[in-house]
Amino acid sequence: MTSTTKFDAAFLIQYSSPELRALVEAVTVELKKREAGDVAAARAKIHAIAQDLGVTVAELVGKPKAQQPKVAMRYRNPTDATQEWTGRGRQPKWVAGALAAGAALPSLEIPGYVAAAK
Repeated sequence: MTSTTKFDAAFLIQYSSPELRALVEAVTVELKKREAGDVAAARAKIHAIAQDLGVTVAELVGKPKAQQPKVAMRYRNPTDATQEWTGRGRQPKWVAGALAAGAALPSLEIPGYVAAAK
């Protein structure tokens, strides 16, 4: 049976509820075994391809994308110190409100903040 094959479940009507539960358990166990076998076979194919090419699997699949370093907070709400902003992306409402009230953006900077050299 393939994933596109239709399955006629009409024959299941002959089973009791406990028998169906046992069938579900048996199918679940068999499915896990087959999926583990499929993964093992795929790994073996990948290793064989890498070996044929004379490269490692890591070289074959490439390196994972490096994690971006966490960006330091640059601005803090003077009336609520729990609200901070890195200065990237859309301005939070508290920043927009402070700017609308006449505050200058540098006045919201966290004391001691030093911009990274580019």
